Amino acid sequence: MAPSRPLNAPLHPVRSPERLGALLVAVALAGGGVAPVLAAPPSAAQLQALESALNSSSDTALAGLLRAGPGLDPAQLESRRRLLRQQFPDARWQLSTGAQLRDGQPTVTLRVAGTRRQGGTTYRLEAEQQLALQSDGTRINGQTVLRERSLLRSGDKPLPVSLLIPDAVLTGQRYDVDVIFDEPLDGALAAGGITAITPQQQATMDSPSMELGALGGGGLFKTVKAPLSPGSQTWAVLLVHPDGIVSATKRVRVVADRQSLQP
Repeated sequence: MAPSRPLNAPLHPVRSPERLGALLVAVALAGGGVAPVLAAPPSAAQLQALESALNSSSDTALAGLLRAGPGLDPAQLESRRRLLRQQFPDARWQLSTGAQLRDGQPTVTLRVAGTRRQGGTTYRLEAEQQLALQSDGTRINGQTVLRERSLLRSGDKPLPVSLLIPDAVLTGQRYDVDVIFDEPLDGALAAGGITAITPQQQATMDSPSMELGALGGGGLFKTVKAPLSPGSQTWAVLLVHPDGIVSATKRVRVVADRQSLQP
């Protein structure tokens, strides 16, 4: 039987131990609302240089590789990368070839992982983006974010969870935002909350306050409605369990026609 979708009674507003907004920039290349018309993709050498620059200790490593363009702000990107490295000093980025788009355009998958020890607790970060990048032949000067998710977990044994949130929905569509504990609660008291993150909060990496409610059915289940105009929605989720905390973000593309649901 499918779990019900109770209205969780609010307990109190909280902020996660780590800034929820930091998860939005875990992969550093943030932005990308409405997809631009992309030109030539970057070369293999440019992608290799980008990965090396992301993992560099230099605060200006990206300067020679990027130029402002659709969905890409080099100064903001560098600032966010520095902040992430401050929060997760061992953060490592990895670029790999992603699936091709329907028109044959290549994409790249960008992953980052890192840990942080704070107050006797270890926080583990995992994040991933699928990107379509644009190059002018010399520098990367545009991007479209096709998929994006970030996950931060605490505890000696990171809690396994599943984010059942779509990558893309139609304008005005009602859809489910579900986050489920993969293992039974076995009587454990868990709480959770979810909130939409505004573009301003994304730009400033501001952590939203969030009301938590007691969870039933082994997870958080919520039905939401997409905007009436194309763009994107980003959701922040916080789950509190006796064995640890799970904080996650997920971007959902909002498109006007069914064909665009699959890029």
